[in-house]
Amino acid sequence: MNITSFLLYCFIVTFTPGPTNIVILSTVHNYGFKKAMEYTYGATIAFGLLLGISAMLNTVLVTFIPKILIGMQMIGTIYMLYLAYQIYKMDSSDPSDKKTGTFISGFLMQFLNPKVVLFTLTVIPSFVLPYYSDTQAVTINVIVIMIIGFLAFTTWVLFGALFRQFLQKHKKIVNVIMALSLVYATIMIWI
Repeated sequence: MNITSFLLYCFIVTFTPGPTNIVILSTVHNYGFKKAMEYTYGATIAFGLLLGISAMLNTVLVTFIPKILIGMQMIGTIYMLYLAYQIYKMDSSDPSDKKTGTFISGFLMQFLNPKVVLFTLTVIPSFVLPYYSDTQAVTINVIVIMIIGFLAFTTWVLFGALFRQFLQKHKKIVNVIMALSLVYATIMIWI
């Protein structure tokens, strides 16, 4: 296995802006570090679960990938556009709406996030299974990928926390940019 290519692929996919990272940035902007970390923990657990499912069921999923991908794209698109709308209309001066930054919302987002689903469906069969088939090696690779994902999510939380004051000062424009970024990410799934 080419470790460099494997790690590069993992870092590029997890650190680049995507639905989860954009929601994390928006959550830290609107609700703070603690709430964003709660969301991050849920997203990380689900990310690891998806990686594990991909590793265990890879041969079964290959048969159904076209149907699964189209369904996930449709569900993911609707959910991502809903999130974009929620971010656009979000008012950080109203702390009563705490639904966005919960552990459960971070967890569920990963199952509806086409970027994550596609990544978990490709990384294991492309980089791990051709070289390692024993359970221990596959498990170690899943854990390494999950740690990389957690580092990526946490980086977005820290970025948001460092620039929170600036983001709060320009909250409406930041929300519009975050919402448009999420719409862009949604569109890119279909291109």
